[in-house]
Amino acid sequence: MKNIKSSLLILLVLFTILSCNDSATKETTPEFKVAYEKFTLDNGLQVILHVDKSDPVAAVALTAHVGSAREKTGRTGFAHLFEHLLFLESENLGKGGLDQMSARIGGSGANGSTSRDRTNYFQTVPIDALEKMIWAEADKLGYFINTVTEPVLAKEKQVVKNEKRQRVDNQPYGFNSSVINSNLYPEGHPYSWEVIGSLEDLQNATLDDVKEFYRRWYVPNNVTLTIAGDIDVEQTKIWVKKYFDEIPRGEEVPKMKKQPVTLKSSKRLFYEDNFARAPRLTYTWPTVYEYHPDTYALTVLSQYLSEGKKAPLYKVLVKDQQLTSNVSMYQNSSEIAGQLMLSVTAFDKTNLNTVAKAIHESFRDFEMNGISKTDLDRIKAGQETAFYRGLSSVLGKGFQLAQYEIFAGDPGFINQDVKHILAVTPEDVMRVYKTYIKDKKFIATSFVPKGQMDLILDNSQPATVTEEKIIEGAEDTFDASLVAEYEKTPSSFDRSVEPEYGKSPDLIIPKVWKRTLDSGINVLGIENTEVPLVEFELEIKGGLLLENINKVGVSNLMANLMTKGTKNKTPEALENAIESLGAQIYSYATNNSVVISGTTLAKHFDATMDLVTEILLEPRWDEEEFNLLKQSTVSRIQRQQANPNSIAANEFAKQVYGKNNILAYNNSGTETSVKAISLADLQNFYTEKLTPKLTNLHVVGAISEQEVIDALTTINTKWDSKDVTIPNLPVVKTPKASKVYFYDVPGAKQSVITFGYPSLKATDKDYYAASIMNYRLGGGSFASQLTQQLREAKGYTYGIRSRFDGDANTGEFLITSSVRTNVTFESVALIKDILENYGPNYNETDLEITKGFTLKSGARAFETLGSKLNMLSSISNYGYPNDYAKQRQSVVKDLTVEDIQALADQYIRPNQMIYIIVGDAETQLKKLNTLGFGEVIPLN
Repeated sequence: MKNIKSSLLILLVLFTILSCNDSATKETTPEFKVAYEKFTLDNGLQVILHVDKSDPVAAVALTAHVGSAREKTGRTGFAHLFEHLLFLESENLGKGGLDQMSARIGGSGANGSTSRDRTNYFQTVPIDALEKMIWAEADKLGYFINTVTEPVLAKEKQVVKNEKRQRVDNQPYGFNSSVINSNLYPEGHPYSWEVIGSLEDLQNATLDDVKEFYRRWYVPNNVTLTIAGDIDVEQTKIWVKKYFDEIPRGEEVPKMKKQPVTLKSSKRLFYEDNFARAPRLTYTWPTVYEYHPDTYALTVLSQYLSEGKKAPLYKVLVKDQQLTSNVSMYQNSSEIAGQLMLSVTAFDKTNLNTVAKAIHESFRDFEMNGISKTDLDRIKAGQETAFYRGLSSVLGKGFQLAQYEIFAGDPGFINQDVKHILAVTPEDVMRVYKTYIKDKKFIATSFVPKGQMDLILDNSQPATVTEEKIIEGAEDTFDASLVAEYEKTPSSFDRSVEPEYGKSPDLIIPKVWKRTLDSGINVLGIENTEVPLVEFELEIKGGLLLENINKVGVSNLMANLMTKGTKNKTPEALENAIESLGAQIYSYATNNSVVISGTTLAKHFDATMDLVTEILLEPRWDEEEFNLLKQSTVSRIQRQQANPNSIAANEFAKQVYGKNNILAYNNSGTETSVKAISLADLQNFYTEKLTPKLTNLHVVGAISEQEVIDALTTINTKWDSKDVTIPNLPVVKTPKASKVYFYDVPGAKQSVITFGYPSLKATDKDYYAASIMNYRLGGGSFASQLTQQLREAKGYTYGIRSRFDGDANTGEFLITSSVRTNVTFESVALIKDILENYGPNYNETDLEITKGFTLKSGARAFETLGSKLNMLSSISNYGYPNDYAKQRQSVVKDLTVEDIQALADQYIRPNQMIYIIVGDAETQLKKLNTLGFGEVIPLN
């Protein structure tokens, strides 16, 4: 489940959307436009079509105007449950449904998301599979519900409950949202329960409940179909009418009434969080519904108060009082109500009363000074860039169109939306502050680590949180293999016949240009004018690999400090200069490199690169910023120590690489190492380890080769070129026998697992072929055996995957998942069994599915700017040829079953792996001793 926030949709500056039937807008001369055509079938289905010829793909999105707000008290989570169910089976797609078809046609991971107000289903496919997708979406809407049986429902309940455990129950601060919403909204209000629902409600859902919900809300007159991409409009209309026309219209769907809330009194609540390692204070104020005139000013207000060095909350909480490293604030408007959220995760042992006082001090600062016109324009410039990024894919365009259709009644409402955004004044921002925040009632939640009650906000009351108990054998059993028996829904034609493919699209390889500058910098670029943006990545090889093993964390701190001011710009001045361009510039370190990356409007590329030049060549080395970074890094490390996923990743690295290999360490460092690092350490790393001779620059977007080279003149001529040698890593040996390690997190609702061993580098000759071999094992999502057996057949997990993860220096084979606590042993044993039998049982059907997906998915391989940037990175870092994607097609076509079996035999090694399990040792550890790998080794 992914909640796509409505706040994204107001990031629209100087953007116009033009309806084919709207003559009034033809007089305007928009800077950018997305043309669309809208029509309505007799049964009420709204259809929106958009043509984008940039890539041979089409995005299809089916959006139902039903979210958790349409549910009944005691039957929550149904909308989200349907997000899952509709992928499983329909009358004519058969068992496996859209997920299985996606694997065959090269779709980009059929997926869905649920919010309070809508549920959508979406996928991007090669254009030759468009008719298949329209057929499949119609089957979900009109020919689905008969396939839902008791076993199907029982299994999917387990999957959804596992998702809740993974996203909520087993995460730091996971219950914060439910505590806030159940107190902000009165009992019975549609927003008073969580989108994902409660474990109890999901368990109590009956088959009749589910069918009633579907027949009420999943009807054509409550659904919008959006198709965007390289489409023939007239042919697409014919297909839509053929497959959707005869689905009957449902009962009329009433418009949701606005239900804003007013708090009679403030509420302060607290909770001792089993997974938290730092206290968090969250304030929530009731505000306004989506598209209310005040949403625009509220969004600007929240961004101005919290983001950047000029933000009042930053100045007081981060800079002056050093209570936290980050403040989050945002306006969350939904269809019938809204809320403004302010959240501060404080440093270790910080009293939240001190945080509250600092927040109110920040508010007083804002009351005195307000927001300037300059700062208002700066915020709007960033909104423009962010919106263009959202339109770099056909799916992004489709989402925007559907959102306006459903919640504003017209995709063309965006024209009015732009006017509202541009009309916001400094006075509006102050007005909404006084209307919704100043002296207003609020919900305040204090989430603190276990045993740190002394940190909570004064006068707080215990929050009501229902925690699941770990009980062996508590879950229902089911037989997922049972085939549903039902009478098929009649149709005017035989819907069981899957449409044929259209004309197969050619794999389009973007044209790459390359230059090597005098300083040694390798520059690779792709010119692409689809949107007026440029994305870039300056990658300096080294990173963690060049660090001292006794003082890990230097490259990470140095990279982060580089964007905290330059020689001639204070940290605040640099930030303002970047934001005034509507640009984003990031600097960070990885195991292998130090990276300066960013996004900018093409018209501001030169100015943005001037700032990158300053950042790279004239760092400020600001002492105050350095101390803040150290403190925030230590805080992040402390929080990771309570996060099961971080624990599993860190412990796996330790066991794979050993204490004498730098890769055994997280590049953030440890509490001890970070505290020992000085500013001089960072300066020495900068002086001694960064060189143009180890640098690649990747640039993609609406910019020419010569314009890029010209913008690099100063870096090329002024950056000191020196020889830096990356040391050879110690040889990493494959374990002779598997070992199982257990890290105890008492009361964990899931066990986080990371299994694997050192394996292929990205430059090894078998790397790509091994990745293809892994598709049916765990790389192909619902086409993989791990997903089919652990999620679909057993309901043990929400998701599981395996992968070969290699770079130029090292590689690993990994299996990662979170499984229900009370089936930890069963899950591990099943994974081991799947691995042992994968190669011997691999057959022609497996190969056919693998080849079908891999070859057909190439059509969308380089659709976005980000995917093109990744392509350049692979070419420069691994020595791949420019047309490596085409060469790989030949590799796939030539693979045989025997080839795959040989690869599996060589690279899938269940008896030579490291098994890391992070979970509740009291109930789960002992059983793992019977796995066959000896006594389990405790890690803590």
